[in-house]
Amino acid sequence: MNKKYSAFEKQAAVERYRIGESVSSIVSDTGIPRSTIYTWIKHTADEASAKPTVSLKNYRFLEKKVKRLQGIIEILKRVGCSALDPLSTKLAAMEALQDQYSVHMLCEALEVPRGTYYNFILRNKRTHTWYAKRREELRLEIQRIYDDSHQIFGSGKICAIMKENGIRVSKEMVSELMRDMGLVSIRQNAKDLYDKEQRRFKNYLNQQFTVTRPNEVWVSDVTCFRYKNKNYYVCVILDLFSRLAVGYRIGKANSTQLIRSTFQMAYEQRRPTEQLIFHTDRGTNFRAKSFCSLLRSLGITQSFSRAHIPYDNSVMESFFSNLKREELYRTKYRSENEFRTSVDKYMTFYNERRPHAKNGYKTPLSKELDFLNKQAALEQLLN
Repeated sequence: MNKKYSAFEKQAAVERYRIGESVSSIVSDTGIPRSTIYTWIKHTADEASAKPTVSLKNYRFLEKKVKRLQGIIEILKRVGCSALDPLSTKLAAMEALQDQYSVHMLCEALEVPRGTYYNFILRNKRTHTWYAKRREELRLEIQRIYDDSHQIFGSGKICAIMKENGIRVSKEMVSELMRDMGLVSIRQNAKDLYDKEQRRFKNYLNQQFTVTRPNEVWVSDVTCFRYKNKNYYVCVILDLFSRLAVGYRIGKANSTQLIRSTFQMAYEQRRPTEQLIFHTDRGTNFRAKSFCSLLRSLGITQSFSRAHIPYDNSVMESFFSNLKREELYRTKYRSENEFRTSVDKYMTFYNERRPHAKNGYKTPLSKELDFLNKQAALEQLLN
């Protein structure tokens, strides 16, 4: 009759074998049959081999799953609503966080189909002032990091730096904004761009933003502001010597006519008598045949920024950033006329009352008047 052994006896015998003791010694010491001990050893080995093992692939999968679940928990803590709330409430809450979390994670957290959310964004993203302001803030930070890297960093590195600086943003958002801004790492196709630039669109300015007299270099660009679901385009021309806004127009279309009328306004007011360089980016309106012909007929040298290098026209980028942050984003306009009037007032404020760091904190108008007074005094002295 087979004797029954306790689980403790079984475990003790197997453990003695595992640490190196022979079966014969265990049999002699305990009186347990050799065959029984071998059966226990085999069963223990089979049970160990049957236990699931965690591979590196499984570990990484579980790690990603944990991060995703942590992100979902974090989203649910921040949105102020749940998956049971109305769809409109959930979509609005998701939109406020879309540049901080992936769309997949947001949709999973609030149980919204991705197609539904994408349709909502495509219909509404350009009409929200908050959204436009947030994107503009991200643009400025992206531009700063891009410039600091000498145009070397791509979206991945820029996103990592922004997160280190405490800015919550996704790599997808950084990539989208860089595409909109025309920012490309110079590592990509650097030689092709260099060869192309040698053949077309000469850059006479070459980021030399300090000049010696008024009407030596004018820079220009166009920015867009959306009001009541309509786009308004503001074209501005700055004199690089004093940063004075010498001409500006507001149009409902980003057309060559807007560019041309703005330039004619500035030219008629300033009547430059010496050689003038007119520098812009490579926008199609500035490259239009009729506009280029007008500049040639006036003896004006046309200069263009390099492709995908917006820093070549950074003076205009800075001006438009100030215009939006100091006026357009701060004011709720009640009519189109009120919007246009506010732009007029800002231009007067900018030229006559706003000190400029590049002018030694003189206003643009004061900088020009100082130059003209010195010129008049010098001429009087020579005569």
